[in-house]
Amino acid sequence: MKRILIIGAKGMLGRDLLRVLQSSFKGVELIGWDVEEIDIRQEAHTCSKIAGLAPSLIIHLAAYTDVDGCEKNREEAFLVNAEGTRHVALGAAEVGAKVVYLSTDYIFDGKKGRPYLETDLPNPLNVYGQSKWRGEQYLQEQVQNSLIIRTQWLYGRHGKNFISAILDQARVKESLQVVDDQVGSPTYTVDLSTAIEALVRLDCHGIFHATNGGTCSWYELARTIMEFSGIRHVRVSPCSSRALFRPAVRPGYSALSTEKLQRETGLVPRHWREALKEYLRANPDLIFLQERS
Repeated sequence: MKRILIIGAKGMLGRDLLRVLQSSFKGVELIGWDVEEIDIRQEAHTCSKIAGLAPSLIIHLAAYTDVDGCEKNREEAFLVNAEGTRHVALGAAEVGAKVVYLSTDYIFDGKKGRPYLETDLPNPLNVYGQSKWRGEQYLQEQVQNSLIIRTQWLYGRHGKNFISAILDQARVKESLQVVDDQVGSPTYTVDLSTAIEALVRLDCHGIFHATNGGTCSWYELARTIMEFSGIRHVRVSPCSSRALFRPAVRPGYSALSTEKLQRETGLVPRHWREALKEYLRANPDLIFLQERS
């Protein structure tokens, strides 16, 4: 029986991906591990755990994703995102498993001015991006059969994200300042899970970019959240990234081209506005805010 292991299964993406794969891959054993089951920072432990399970496919989602936290804790960021990925790759190589690795737009510097292709040269500006890119390199060095999926600006029902943070702030504030000099594609974890499922089902390998369609700034996204939620009592104003004094530098324009994904899977990602509407309809905070507005 084919056995698929998801590492990072309790995260925001992991929970949606498990559900999508369960409905798609009938007769396949799906196992979800998180920090309670595996510590990817330890090489011998990771390899032993993977050898004991002997999966045919590993979907590696576990990561240290706090961008500013990575800047302050460089050693831990590389231990989890780079060395942790190397450990997973070594374990996979021992049992002949294919590895799917989730990476990020932050491996790019944002200076291209157009959506990045899979063939564009990475040049990360921050520790998070540097550690994730090193993870990509380790995987390609250790595993012949690998699939790297780069994505960005994730949100979903099973974890904290920009959208839930904006809704929380709208409960207690009458005005918000949001950066307007960072542009990307907000990506719903349900839609990303569908893309991952298609890439796995078609046995794709190499590097793919997977996001929702269209682009916007964080400011435009915040304004759209207010619009779709019917919130009119909160004023949203633009500001520059410099005004926030965050430890990590972010790329200005890091949109990812999904042309390859569409060409090789036939999957056309829906526009981020459509995905956002669906997410907000299912968000319990929305009812509270509509009653107040």
